[in-house]
Amino acid sequence: MDRRLFLTTSAATLGVAAFSGATWAQESFEITRSKAEWQALLTKAQYNVMRAEGTERSGSSPLDKNYAQGTYLCRGCELPIYSSEAKFDSGTGWPSFWQSLPNAVETKSDRKFLRVRTEVHCRRCGSHLGHIFNDGPKPTGKRHCLNGVSLIFQAA
Repeated sequence: MDRRLFLTTSAATLGVAAFSGATWAQESFEITRSKAEWQALLTKAQYNVMRAEGTERSGSSPLDKNYAQGTYLCRGCELPIYSSEAKFDSGTGWPSFWQSLPNAVETKSDRKFLRVRTEVHCRRCGSHLGHIFNDGPKPTGKRHCLNGVSLIFQAA
């Protein structure tokens, strides 16, 4: 194999690895909508995060500094997904929780940008919520770093 072929093949393989991974569109969810229905329901920013797995700008969500008692719901289907009792100030600029409510979320590997992260999604509609990291507080040691545009806060 010559050097040019090796480099071309290697670059193509890395490109596929960086942008591959399971897609929620192939999964079956309790609540499903067409692309047009999601676009009619959500703003462009919400759609970019929840359906295209984007990330909102750090510090842009008023929910980051919200510490009122209540429940955070998935904006896509209003499933209760996080309790305010598990919320903490991570200093990252995104709403952060050390655990979700039972049977509320699912995860998958995110292999974008040449590293593996854990994506967190609503288990009922598949909406992308954010990522889970291993640098959170006790008792779980997890940080569910969420996009505020994916959430609705319901005061207690």
